[in-house]
Amino acid sequence: MNTTERRKTMDWIHNVLNIVAPPFILLLVCLFLPLFRLPKLFISILHSFFFTEDVAGKVVIITGAASGIGEQLAYEYARRRARLVLADIRGKILIKVADTCREMGSPDAVTVTADVTDVNDCKCIVDSAISYFGRFNRVEDYVDITKARCVMDVNFWGSVCVTRFAISHLRNTGGKIIAMASSASWVPMPTLSIYNASKAALVAFYETLRVEVGSDIHITIVTPGFIKSEMTKRKHLAGDGQMIVDVTAFRKVIPLHKADRCAQAIVKSACRGDRYLTEPAWYRVTYWLKMFSPELLEMLLKLIYLHVPKHGASSNIRPTEVKTE
Repeated sequence: MNTTERRKTMDWIHNVLNIVAPPFILLLVCLFLPLFRLPKLFISILHSFFFTEDVAGKVVIITGAASGIGEQLAYEYARRRARLVLADIRGKILIKVADTCREMGSPDAVTVTADVTDVNDCKCIVDSAISYFGRFNRVEDYVDITKARCVMDVNFWGSVCVTRFAISHLRNTGGKIIAMASSASWVPMPTLSIYNASKAALVAFYETLRVEVGSDIHITIVTPGFIKSEMTKRKHLAGDGQMIVDVTAFRKVIPLHKADRCAQAIVKSACRGDRYLTEPAWYRVTYWLKMFSPELLEMLLKLIYLHVPKHGASSNIRPTEVKTE
């Protein structure tokens, strides 16, 4: 068979697969998805009642702990009497959070003023945990598109760098990683393209890492929906590289979930050993829309975008203060 014939054969095979594969995969999903999900649901229920982890006395590192979900995670772990290493660029606020954690039951709460976009700071966070506790148990409008790098630096590289320095300690102690991604990793929200991309990259990284580390380190990937925080005040990167907060944004369009409730769900999920968590749970339907009817999801997002105010009270914040959620 010569080259031309081989190409024709391959073209014919691809044409057949283009016709046959979609309905075949859809049939498999319809037939086997319920059989696959039911045992997982049963196991999840068993874990909820009988196999939840006791984190009292264990060491937990939380980045972005000065506000939002990170702050609420700190309080939730404090209630469970975990020892905390709290990191954020806003050191003064962080001290208040640590004091509150101690009042809520944490035996100890260490603060590290650090910028996760700085590799040395990321190493400092992990080194602080190890040196203090001696162990580790818990990683077309742009004027200049390069100014958007700060979003990727915080949301993606910040988590990756901390994880890199923590992996060896996590292996030795059978530790866990809670990866704070976002449902934005699959929901293409308008005006948040760089943010969405950073979260999608984060999911891909931790899913790959899960394969690489095997059973040595358990990884829970969290994909929150709309949580009441800085992000839902329409925090976005403007064309000149400055961070803008529009306080009128999503409030009247999409119901917001409370950050403390989200934090409680995250800790419970990690203690159960879940691989994924979407909070609020109903937001998972957007994933199925993305998989089975992306056109419908895009249409809904366009309708939402038309009703989101484009102007409102705003304030300028340094790009390094983007909150990872």
